[in-house]
Amino acid sequence: MDLELTGNAALVTASSRGLGKAAATALVREGVDVAINGREESTLETAAADLREEAAGDARVVPIGADLTDPDDITRLVETTIEEFGQLDHLVTSAGGPPSGSFLETTDDEWYDAFDLLVMSVVRLVRESAEYLRADGGGTIVTITSRSVKEALDGLVLSNSVRMGVIGLEKTLSRELAPEIRANAVLPGAHETSRIEALIEEGVDRGEYDDYESGRATFGEDTALGRIGRPIELGETVAFLCSSASSYITGQSIVVDGGSGRSNL
Repeated sequence: MDLELTGNAALVTASSRGLGKAAATALVREGVDVAINGREESTLETAAADLREEAAGDARVVPIGADLTDPDDITRLVETTIEEFGQLDHLVTSAGGPPSGSFLETTDDEWYDAFDLLVMSVVRLVRESAEYLRADGGGTIVTITSRSVKEALDGLVLSNSVRMGVIGLEKTLSRELAPEIRANAVLPGAHETSRIEALIEEGVDRGEYDDYESGRATFGEDTALGRIGRPIELGETVAFLCSSASSYITGQSIVVDGGSGRSNL
């Protein structure tokens, strides 16, 4: 399906690996110019090389190092994207997950750090990007969060709690920035990212799984589809939400988890 995104420009944060990279991959395959972001220069450059191999037509990939908890870095990230592409049609926000832990183990500083990383990064990115996204007929915002906003997950008090703020923000933006800008969220379950791969390999080392394949099967056995997700499946959902094929969808939180969730809403 041609999503008719060729010639658009996107900024995808935390995209040197994982689900952010998958979103960037799906977009460059559609001919979108994409600015990618990360903190480690070597990882970012490797990701840029990978994405250029995937790019359709003349789509460009620009790597920009930035710390999403630094307001000045966020300003520079958006400004550099505009300098490179001359426009910004799509903002896709992603960020690394906060540390795991129970409520009584979690410190005040960890709460503040999680809020800064997960919520304030989106606040600042949208604030810096809004005028560009409104131009030339309008654009889109897609926030990558977690299915933990639908169902609390054991041992993830920070993700369960703080990511809810992103959803409240996304819903508010879908009203305040309409009709020029549509804002949606995707809520991924387990996908076979490098982080999940590492967890499986650690489980093999501890003797929890016989081998990698059995570990991967275990991660996917609680889903309705009976398997773990492929990162590009999440990425393609993001690309769809950026396109005119989803032109009547805004303010929504779309779970992409292979049917592992049990929530009715």
